[in-house]
Amino acid sequence: MNDFERAFRYLNDPLNWTRRNGILDLLEEHVAVSAAAVAVALVVALPVGVALGRARRGGGAVVVLSNVSRAVPTLALLTVFAVSPIGFGNRATTIALAVFAVPPILTNAFVGFRGVDADVREAARAMGMSRGQVLRRVELPLAAPLVLTGIRTATVQVVATATLAALVGGGGLGRLINLGFGQRDYGVMIAGALLVAALALLTELLLVVVSWALTPGRRRLPARRVPRAETGARPEPTASGMPL
Repeated sequence: MNDFERAFRYLNDPLNWTRRNGILDLLEEHVAVSAAAVAVALVVALPVGVALGRARRGGGAVVVLSNVSRAVPTLALLTVFAVSPIGFGNRATTIALAVFAVPPILTNAFVGFRGVDADVREAARAMGMSRGQVLRRVELPLAAPLVLTGIRTATVQVVATATLAALVGGGGLGRLINLGFGQRDYGVMIAGALLVAALALLTELLLVVVSWALTPGRRRLPARRVPRAETGARPEPTASGMPL
């Protein structure tokens, strides 16, 4: 029996899912840490990106901050937190992942709101809208595709990187990978890796659907064919005068 067969055998055992600190408990902890990190990043990055994008200022600062944030490895932050009052565990992981999630949210929010045409803003103000109404009813719908893309990118990255929590005494699916590696049980390690990959793919799919539902405008599935009546094309008559 090779390692992949051991991994699938491990995943097919119901006891490994339902026992204490089993897969379901680790999955719940993994999702909780990831959600908390994304929520913190949204609270920090989204208002700053919206404010700078509406003011059309601070583009250089946004680029520098995003690049610096991306350059700092999450594992390095966890190591620094370990010798600070923050310490080990899920709190340190949440803070490190929030720092990791800030750049895509900040950058996309800034670019999305900066890209709103100034003439559209002026037209909305000329119609008597307040600044808040312009933000909610004009700018936000136009910037929504880029903003949602940034949130989706950050969330998937956080879900995939949250496995590092196991290295600093935290929970989540990374504990399976860490346990398998420490015991040289590569079947368990592969099972943990497959679970993390599946969770990341599921998160991506779910957020794509959410983005599709929240993006204003006409919604049509990409695979759906446009009927001929919607294209405005008329059937060409044949020699007998009947349409094709």
